[in-house]
Amino acid sequence: MKIVFTGSGTGGHFYPNIAVAEAIHDLVREQRILSPRLYYIAPMPYDEQALFDNDIIFLKVTAGKIRRYFSLENVSDFFKTLTGFFHALWTLFNLYPDAVFSKGGYASVPTVLAARVLGIPVIVHESDARPGRANKLGAKSAYRIAISFPSTAGFFPKKVQSKIALTGIPIRKRLQATHQNAATFPGLDASVPTVLILGGSSGSRRINDLILDALPDYVSFANIIHQTGKDEFKEVEATAPVILEGNPHKERYHPFPYLSAESLGQAAASATVVISRAGATAIAEIALWGKPSILIPIPESISHDQRTNAYEYAHTGAAEVLEEANMSSHVLASEARRISTDPAVANTMGAKSAAFGNPEAARLIAQELLNIGRTHEPDTEHHG
Repeated sequence: MKIVFTGSGTGGHFYPNIAVAEAIHDLVREQRILSPRLYYIAPMPYDEQALFDNDIIFLKVTAGKIRRYFSLENVSDFFKTLTGFFHALWTLFNLYPDAVFSKGGYASVPTVLAARVLGIPVIVHESDARPGRANKLGAKSAYRIAISFPSTAGFFPKKVQSKIALTGIPIRKRLQATHQNAATFPGLDASVPTVLILGGSSGSRRINDLILDALPDYVSFANIIHQTGKDEFKEVEATAPVILEGNPHKERYHPFPYLSAESLGQAAASATVVISRAGATAIAEIALWGKPSILIPIPESISHDQRTNAYEYAHTGAAEVLEEANMSSHVLASEARRISTDPAVANTMGAKSAAFGNPEAARLIAQELLNIGRTHEPDTEHHG
């Protein structure tokens, strides 16, 4: 059995692939079946160590981006995608996998189109509340369509509705285990709540500025665990001590450039409320933790996904949404104080959050891929 993964080169596309691969390995051990050969097809490997750890073979296929605005690069990238399609066609013809799992994004287009031509079953997974163009294209011929928000189904044509399943977003075992087994984050003041701030691995200057502007207010009522992002840490590390000089609660502020899976698990276990961007994977992790949150979506002019994600998730009662355009630093601090210092509010939102997440998402998708592999019969005479 052979299974191919594909998706664009971001963590939000890549790591759900890894989560499904982990679940496949677990299921074949539990069911005592032969382990399939796993492949990842994309322009770049993204995280070579994660691929190696999960016995996934990387195969490079180029792809061009499709921009939402006029650009001459759209012309050159069209030919990149066309070249990538023929390369993917040749690659899949030689591999002839039993199934393809696509996380969407521009990099998935050549592989999904090639699979369509060759009649290879494809499972398309959409993390966002509003599906991207690559997944809308892939859905037309998909064997199954997995979604993470109930409302996402309405964006797909009626003729594919019977193929849609609400699975949630696959989360890596490491993140699940580190939260479930986490000790309390070290160095916290146990007498006050804890606010966890996540600006992403690269960091969000806007979120960091909002926190720093009201930092004395934050430490007056809570511990602050602040993932600044690697690119922003030095500036935050230099600025925060100046702002908190002489403050009796300055030890409550804990900035980090990046939180490892273990540290993030400890931080999540200790958090009373989470402040975060609104990427689909970030929301899935917050839901897995069962924590109330304040979401600050990237402006729609930059990303149309996050604003939709944020409001769809907030409709469940698990989160509040504050937009950059009409928010001040003290409004954000006030909302964090309101949620974190009122146990009734925090507990109600936390319960809504836990109800949204699905820790079995990766296993559901992995099992379906294995089921397809068992029933799919490639032309063994030509492809072995």
